[in-house]
Amino acid sequence: MPPSRREVLVSAAALASFSAEGMIQASNTKTAASSPSAAVTASGPPPERSLSGSVMTDDGVRLYFEETGSGVPVVFVHEFAGDHRSWEPQVRFLSRWFRCITFNARGYPPSDVPEDATRYSQARARDDVRDVLAHLRVEHAHIIGLSMGGFATLHFGLAYPSQARSLLIASCGYGADPDRQADFQAEMEVTAARIEHESMAVFAKSYALGPARVQLQNKDPRGWSEFANQLADHSTRGSALTMRGVQKQRPSLWSLRGSMQKMSVPTLIMTGDEDEPCLEPALMMKRTIATAGLAIIPRSGHAINLEEPDEFNRLAYAFITAAETGRWSPRDPRAVFPSTRD
Repeated sequence: MPPSRREVLVSAAALASFSAEGMIQASNTKTAASSPSAAVTASGPPPERSLSGSVMTDDGVRLYFEETGSGVPVVFVHEFAGDHRSWEPQVRFLSRWFRCITFNARGYPPSDVPEDATRYSQARARDDVRDVLAHLRVEHAHIIGLSMGGFATLHFGLAYPSQARSLLIASCGYGADPDRQADFQAEMEVTAARIEHESMAVFAKSYALGPARVQLQNKDPRGWSEFANQLADHSTRGSALTMRGVQKQRPSLWSLRGSMQKMSVPTLIMTGDEDEPCLEPALMMKRTIATAGLAIIPRSGHAINLEEPDEFNRLAYAFITAAETGRWSPRDPRAVFPSTRD
């Protein structure tokens, strides 16, 4: 049962009263008080609090998923360099109030790795989110995606708005410049070829030290090491196919502006201020989507959910709560500066 309006507001009040120390503890621990309605035994939470399984998509691909918690569903869609494990800081915190669902995209074991390259695309990444919801009998959910997952989240909101309670689109925009599409596609092809030639175990060593990844290493060396090790475990074949089919072929965000202008789903855009390729796209989406808010996290790169988990969690919780209680409305037309519009 989704929480009532009163329960959501009570949770929001509790969050607002958290100290910084309390937020840090909440993001990194699981306690017996994590769910007032679920008794915790010495052997851990009851079975309904955490489970895993597989989803069969409409084109016959099995996707691994995990879910933790109960209540209003929140689905997390991971980035190219991540997988379902990337959302651990968010699941540990948000599952105290919500039903958190993570899954691995196709090409990311233990999900299937289809050999047919045509089975990887932006549309397919979008529809895999839909199929996860259908399998779990979720009519509509809050969707949170980062980077590659952010693109899928946006496309999901455009194609299936009635199934989205809200959209949180984080670190989204790399390669979106319409004037540099050819350069971006060439870069993705070179990257895919490198993955195939070197293997993910080798490729991960340099990819994890990209210009928007070193921020995580500087802030949290242990967290960065965990991220890099998980990246190295990814399927070489699946990663190369994903790079060519999903990343390389996705349309420019600017080509979607007409559709974004019609969106009415509550939306929050989040990005790090040192994630240079995502800054302009984030601002464009904020200006284009009438229901969008924009949060820029200072001194942060691409993996903002890992770099600044407490801030990410705080913003996500406040946003979901506002959307659930009908307090995330479209921008007041009087707040629009005509000079910023094309």
